[in-house]
Amino acid sequence: MSEHLLRAALDAAERGWHVFPLRPGGKPPALHGERSCTGTGECASGHRKWEQRATTDPDRIRAAWSRAPFNVGIATGPSGLVVVDLDTPEHKGSSDAPDGATTFRALCERAGHAVPTTYRVRTTTGGTHLYFTAPPGVRLANTAGTVATSVDTRAWGGYVVAAGSILPTGRYEALNAPETAALPPWLQTILQPAPKPSEAPSVAVAGQSRRYAEVALAAETRNVAIAQHGSREAALFRAARALGRFVAWGDLPRHVVEQALQEAGEAAGLTVSECRSTLRSALNWSITHNSRRRDAA
Repeated sequence: MSEHLLRAALDAAERGWHVFPLRPGGKPPALHGERSCTGTGECASGHRKWEQRATTDPDRIRAAWSRAPFNVGIATGPSGLVVVDLDTPEHKGSSDAPDGATTFRALCERAGHAVPTTYRVRTTTGGTHLYFTAPPGVRLANTAGTVATSVDTRAWGGYVVAAGSILPTGRYEALNAPETAALPPWLQTILQPAPKPSEAPSVAVAGQSRRYAEVALAAETRNVAIAQHGSREAALFRAARALGRFVAWGDLPRHVVEQALQEAGEAAGLTVSECRSTLRSALNWSITHNSRRRDAA
């Protein structure tokens, strides 16, 4: 077993992924002082020594795995990875909710794309990890439920259990598609929060912002209305995400945005229910993630 786990660690390192030891038969880091880490990689102490000590150095890996049959952790941030975790509802404490694979597939369809073909790993609970290379120059964080129900992500500050690792419930197994695809731009849009302004605006600036919001509403509505078949839902989704921040900031009433985008979506050929479903989820997410007012300290 030790040789198998060492090979798993070396295989990951050969891909350029930074690895570190996890407890034998478990998922927490096997590093001193980090006994209370969660699956996101956050520890009770607030430290992430495992992220700093993760390595691709074969000599260091051999030395570490010679001491015990450690499972293999991959520090996603230093590895330049964003891993999408498609969980099962039972793992989230519910048996009647759709699983992560189903909700992610529906999200891809709404964005006008197929589920990306990329390196993936099956977990011991029946879930799936989809591996993507992170966009250059962008530092994404972990998310939980931001993308969709039972869909989490691991990036900076997070880690995943590598293929080959063994738990009492089974083994993590690499599936098809040995290559790791780039993170799709539409998914990056969901994961990358809008930048927060650094200064409180004056009354004049606030008025200017409302005018800007109205211009943005007109532009986004036009983009949705002229969207071509195959990209209509993605255009509506992006528009709602973009305009939701103006709703959160009080520059545009929600019902105005919903009505304008609903009409534009129907004009592009989407059904009433398709528009409503996409608008509701996209606006809710954008409003929640842009809830801090621009004039707050």
